[in-house]
Amino acid sequence: MIPVNRRGTQPRAGMEYFDARRKPHNLGKVVVALVLITLCIFVLKQSPVFGGTSVFSRHEPGVTHVLVTGGAGYIGSHASLRLLKDNYRVTIMDNLSRGNKGAVKVLQELFPEPGRLQFIYADLGDQKSVNKIFAENAFDAVMHFAAVAYVGESTLEPLRYYHNITSNTLLILEAMASHGVKTLIYSSTCATYGEPEKMPIIETTPQLPINPYGKAKKMAEDIILDFSKRTDMAVMILRYFNVIGSDPEGRLGEAPRPELREHGRISGACFDAALGILPGLKVKGTDYPTADGTCIRDYIDVTDLVDAHVKALDKAEPSKVSIYNVGTGRGRSVKEFVDACKQATGVDIKVEYLSRRPGDYAEVFSDPTKINNELNWTAQHTNLKESLSVAWRWQKSHPRGYGTN
Repeated sequence: MIPVNRRGTQPRAGMEYFDARRKPHNLGKVVVALVLITLCIFVLKQSPVFGGTSVFSRHEPGVTHVLVTGGAGYIGSHASLRLLKDNYRVTIMDNLSRGNKGAVKVLQELFPEPGRLQFIYADLGDQKSVNKIFAENAFDAVMHFAAVAYVGESTLEPLRYYHNITSNTLLILEAMASHGVKTLIYSSTCATYGEPEKMPIIETTPQLPINPYGKAKKMAEDIILDFSKRTDMAVMILRYFNVIGSDPEGRLGEAPRPELREHGRISGACFDAALGILPGLKVKGTDYPTADGTCIRDYIDVTDLVDAHVKALDKAEPSKVSIYNVGTGRGRSVKEFVDACKQATGVDIKVEYLSRRPGDYAEVFSDPTKINNELNWTAQHTNLKESLSVAWRWQKSHPRGYGTN
């Protein structure tokens, strides 16, 4: 006999069972699911990455996106901090040959919100990479800091300086032209003036550089000036003097590579001597035609310097090139600087006096009248001891800089 299944309502194995009595309940679930899906789609459309595009890849009204080349370096990181505080969107591009990933990390922790800051590890000398970065990002302006920047080193490795400064600036300009980026703030130097016969230096003082660093920067300036004649680009060239200090709130500082200490800024050497990293400070040149025989320089605090850059960005005009000296207008001798450093650190630093460094000049200080009048900029941090004290606090709390890259 054929077996009879008396519970005919049971489903067979592998078959779906439908109960008409549950229909309203299932319909409610379907409606809820559709509402949730619709809500998800709406939220995704508001997301900066909807459709696979980044917020950095499109222009937005009221948002200025600045590419900061060399933004992991001493000056570039401070400039990035100021831009972010002023609500600019910032992309840092750096190959970390002189910059510090630790500085970028500090900025990322301070500004973690999406669309504020991105870091791109890249070399400006790689034309393909540079073009790709410009193609994938909607930059409104470029602050070009990236450069090797030691006078003594430039006399030992001149070709490196011409490649790194002059050639790389050319590649940046080509990328800007190809991708329609119309504003350039260029980081130049008083080294382009060489050793002028008359002080203070004004913007029309003849440029007669005496070392490869100054020559490479002047060549880059010349390329920018020639190119700007055929475009509607807004260009600001800032020729600044000797940079000191650090972020007053202690978030950033100067941390050169150990192997570059002998070429670095005098402030770094003073701090290394005060920390015992170096046995003492070496002052090169005591026979210059100055009051105490040592070089005279115009020391500008990095906080003032980045303020000048931001004001230059704000005032940049299409089809116009403006050039400014960024300094305090007052020269201080190296001996004065060393005395101020001893006071700031509280350490009686041992000083060794040596012969002149190749490529150095006796006296350089600025006349900042033009930038005072046109950009309403004036150096605020002009007390050597105070600027060095701020920098010293960071150095003491970061004896190894930002750590390893």
